[in-house]
Amino acid sequence: MTESNLDLPEDNPCAFCDYLSGRRPFTILCRSTLVAVLVTRDQRGIGHLLVIPTRHYPTLLEATAEERHALIDTLAAAAAAIDDRYERPGIAIWQNNGTAAHQAIGHLHFHVAGTLPGGGTDFGEVPELSIAQTDQIARELSESHKLPICER
Repeated sequence: MTESNLDLPEDNPCAFCDYLSGRRPFTILCRSTLVAVLVTRDQRGIGHLLVIPTRHYPTLLEATAEERHALIDTLAAAAAAIDDRYERPGIAIWQNNGTAAHQAIGHLHFHVAGTLPGGGTDFGEVPELSIAQTDQIARELSESHKLPICER
């Protein structure tokens, strides 16, 4: 790991760390030792998930090789689950490093979502879902996919 020149968001305490610890309610679809998958309350696409490392670090530049492999395997499994359950014509995956790239939370995270009916995803204002609604999305994805998203 090397020192980066990126400007990073300041968010203390980290929302994702609070979700993983249970300090703040959030739908966690699954988690392994290295990676967790959350159902975001801001659904910018169909079945919008967040894939995050369980260890706190801000960008992809700080990830170990083992974490990078776990993240990409989990992203692929999450995309397959969205495809299986929602049958979307496209799947969007995006990730931002640094505030200049619009990273808002200083904990590495990837977004994965099925495309909307008109295509793409929504980067404008979207309604915030309740935990009950995100729990339902987690159930739908868990029930429909043939393989576990997070390796246990």
